[in-house]
Order: sequence, then structure tokens, then C-alpha cells
Amino acid sequence: MMAMRTDAFAIVCFVLGFSFVSGAAGPASFYDLKTQTLLGKPADLGDYRGKVALVVNVASYCGYTPQYKGLEALHRELKDKGFAVLGFPSNDFGEQEPGTAEEIATFCKRTYDVTFPMFSKVVTRPGRDQSPVYSYLGTSGHLPAWNFAKYVIGKDGRIRAFFPSEVTPEDPKLRRAIADALKEP
Repeated sequence: MMAMRTDAFAIVCFVLGFSFVSGAAGPASFYDLKTQTLLGKPADLGDYRGKVALVVNVASYCGYTPQYKGLEALHRELKDKGFAVLGFPSNDFGEQEPGTAEEIATFCKRTYDVTFPMFSKVVTRPGRDQSPVYSYLGTSGHLPAWNFAKYVIGKDGRIRAFFPSEVTPEDPKLRRAIADALKEP
């Protein structure tokens, strides 16, 4: 049965343009996944292996959208210490990310001067269209209930912590989880 689930996962990945380094039960780490940049170029999340990442499902027209400012500040503050914010636009909640990739990129740059990596729009919710990124993140037992949910990913690609939307980038608990992950070998 597990082999069938892995094969189904691989088929979904192929159809959606994602891939992973094969393993018995899917990707062994977040950094085994491949995806696309916001503007459609291939992106290997393995490029972040050895860094701590904060993965966020973002949206342009949400009450939490001003968190882009704090996410960008956090990215700029810690990027030279082996940290990256990774944004994954999603239209799952309230259809608050309806734009095209170009519209999202323009909004992020003009409104918040976003420099952190942004990836193609994804489906975070379970189901046959769910992004392999969020299928993997869901193994933590947590999936976003709304936009701007956050996952701290360790240097080894394993999920270290989950924070719901209302936890801001400035929150001491989130910052402590990032600092702890940065201290790990």
C-alpha cells in the first residue's frame, strides 16, 4: 500500500510540475522537493539545504498581507546568517491571491520591496491538487487554516515548528524557533 501512495505522490508531482528525490515514502526532507519560481523557472529547494527557511503561504489581498513588511525585514536581517524566507502564494482562502504571477511579483516589489524568494502559486489544502510542498509540510500535523501560516524548516530540511497566521514575523516565539534552528549543526 505504501508503494502505491508513493507512486500516486510521484504522479501528482509530475502532473503539477513538481518532483522529488525518490524515497520509500515520498521526500525525506523539504529540501528534496523541486518546484518553480513565481515567474515559472525551475527551482530546486535543495538549494536551501544547510540553511534555515521560513515557509509562508502568502496572499496579496488579506488582512495579514502587511506581514510582508516583517517577513522582508526578517529575511534581510538574517539572510547572511544562513536564513531565507520562502513565499508560496495561494488563493485557497477567501480567493485573496487571484492575480497572475506577474501581478503578484509587481505587487510584492512595489508595495513591500520583497526580495525573498517567491515561488509559483500553490494549493495548500489537502486533495488531489495539493502542492507537494504542502503535502510534505502537512506531515507535521499542521496545514494552513488561512494565509500567512509559517513553517520553520531546519538546515536538514525537517520541519521544526509551525505558527498560525496571526503569529507575526516579529513574534518572540517565532524568532526563538528560528534562532534555535540556526544554532543546530
